[in-house]
Amino acid sequence: MVNQQPSFTERKYYITFIFVTSLFLMWGLLHSMSDVLNKHFQTALNLSKSQSGLIQFSVFGAYFIMSIPAGYFLKKFGYKPGVILGLGLFALGTFLFVPAANAHSFGYFRIALFILGCGMATLETVAHPFAASLGDQRTSDQRVNFAQLLNAVGAILGPQVGVYFLFHGVSQNTGDLTSVKLLYVGIGCVIVCIALVFFFLKIPALTNHHAEAAVDNPDAVNVDVEPGKKLYQHRHFVWAVAAQFFNVAAQGGTWAYFINYGHDVMGLSNEKAVSYMSGFMAMMAIGRAVGTLLMRFIAPNKLLTAFSLGSIIMCIVVAQGYGWLSYGALFMINFFFSIMFPTIFSLGIKNLGSQTEQASSFISMGVVGGALFPLLMGQIANYDVAKAYYLPIVCYVVIFLFASKYYKVRY
Repeated sequence: MVNQQPSFTERKYYITFIFVTSLFLMWGLLHSMSDVLNKHFQTALNLSKSQSGLIQFSVFGAYFIMSIPAGYFLKKFGYKPGVILGLGLFALGTFLFVPAANAHSFGYFRIALFILGCGMATLETVAHPFAASLGDQRTSDQRVNFAQLLNAVGAILGPQVGVYFLFHGVSQNTGDLTSVKLLYVGIGCVIVCIALVFFFLKIPALTNHHAEAAVDNPDAVNVDVEPGKKLYQHRHFVWAVAAQFFNVAAQGGTWAYFINYGHDVMGLSNEKAVSYMSGFMAMMAIGRAVGTLLMRFIAPNKLLTAFSLGSIIMCIVVAQGYGWLSYGALFMINFFFSIMFPTIFSLGIKNLGSQTEQASSFISMGVVGGALFPLLMGQIANYDVAKAYYLPIVCYVVIFLFASKYYKVRY
């Protein structure tokens, strides 16, 4: 019997999949708005650059703390309650911007950002395996990458939304935080509406991909191959955690110094360097679209291997400071980065059976790398921002090893 090409998803999951992918768009938008918020707070709250950098630590610190509890919640209560919990925390964090703005307190804003980050951490922990479960598990990588494409769209829109609301009018040059309140309350209202939809949404029965037999399909990846193993004994999972940490670390450093590279190396004004940011984010969206298409023909681990190798080459070119050639290579890093997070995630939770939810939470904790690595790159960037791009090569080597060898499920 010839195996047919598995479908992307099934008709009964269409509506659910649309709403699940909307979650990816929302946290992509909020993440990318943080840089705009960072600059606005420097003026409105009279913060130094190092002080405003605590915005990232508040959000990424929430990922480190919340991912494990979110995994346990998901395991006990399931996908739908997990989504509602994440959206609830997400909305609460945005609404807490109101008392923080009224008090004119950066400390209160950090609390609000931490709770918002807890909501995003919960959603990421839940949404990735949720999207993966909505159809045949042989196409789970494609579904997660498509959902991450919406995340990239949110990353493109976020800075534009932030600039429009926070840098128009007098508030950008004063301590007025009215625009911050209005923006985040509006986002909070949208999130509440999405939460209400999920509450009333009837989700079709999902295939139990943790226990589904593979008797009739030798290519199936749904089975818990060794139920007696502890989670840390699954080598592909442990490597996925490490790969995800270094992946987000490389992303955080690359994004943090993109504007500095344009200004210091290319000689662009700050305004011009910022204007290239949307194009930079668009490369990630293009990469995810191309990657999702290629995965119909190329095994996900092989594509991840090729993209990690491409990132290594681009980092070497960027570090040389060869003008527009190196600047173009910097854009290409974001293209190659595009499929890494979702592909590492989906490869890391393969064949973990009842441990999938817990594994998802540990892999989500890898986001904390984005809080730590930019500090290391910054030490080099203080002297030569181009040479700082040698450092992410270490990260991509770890990803290359995972994708080329250590992704395999050991039977």
